[in-house]
Amino acid sequence: MTGQATKVRLMWSAFPSWGQFAWLFAISLFTAFRGLILHRFGLPGWEGWLLGSAILITCAAVLRRWARYVIAADRVFLQNGYTGHEIRGVAAGEIAEVAIHQGLVGGWLGIGTIVIRDQAGDERLRFKGVADPDIVRHRILALKSVRVRSEESE
Repeated sequence: MTGQATKVRLMWSAFPSWGQFAWLFAISLFTAFRGLILHRFGLPGWEGWLLGSAILITCAAVLRRWARYVIAADRVFLQNGYTGHEIRGVAAGEIAEVAIHQGLVGGWLGIGTIVIRDQAGDERLRFKGVADPDIVRHRILALKSVRVRSEESE
């Protein structure tokens, strides 16, 4: 997708889950709480803590929209959420393995990382903070099997 934009038939598209940034929200909550405690007791500096909390929340919102994960009719790719340019992608026929990495906290939040490997076993793509990663994995595998069947019939 370099140069001019082309029409892409989307099968699925999403941004990272808000849960991916839970750590940033926790720090922001702590920062806001500290600012409110300082304000409650009339101590100076509370404005800075509340401003810092607002900045952290803004950073989380901006970071979440930076990456957009896309499954198209013939490929899977990572796209810049602001410019729409493709950052990295892999054709459906090149996909050999789709794995899910999910830690304890990720499992609790219902998010995970999708890792796509090619025929040589090299990691080609990584989608972090995907909500319902099992469903997304099955969509990618379905795309792969449809492409393989269409290539065999040709």
